[in-house]
Amino acid sequence: QVQLVESGGGLVQAGGSLRLSCAASGNIFDFNGLGWYRQAPGKQRESVAVFGGGGNIIYADSVKDRFAISRDNARKVLYLQMNSLKPEDTAVYYCHANIRPRISRSWSNYWGQGTQVSVSS
Repeated sequence: QVQLVESGGGLVQAGGSLRLSCAASGNIFDFNGLGWYRQAPGKQRESVAVFGGGGNIIYADSVKDRFAISRDNARKVLYLQMNSLKPEDTAVYYCHANIRPRISRSWSNYWGQGTQVSVSS
């Protein structure tokens, strides 16, 4: 069974940093669409940082120059380094991937369970 598990969230003061991790487990044949999303209370889920086609990275304007997405394909881990955090960054952060398991060879969207990031002023 393929699953994504986030970690690294927590409470931090404005200006601080956090590093989120998303570890994939299971027998994965192929994947794409790696990215981080977040959902603040009362708001819709939004894209934060996503790997686009050809390795291009698309950042939300609100996090450009502060957040950095990276990945380790060999270890099947996706990261989000968050610096200069602001109170408005407070949200539940989710990792996402389109994954094609070896056993099914069928593409599906996978989401992590979410990790809470809270930034105090």
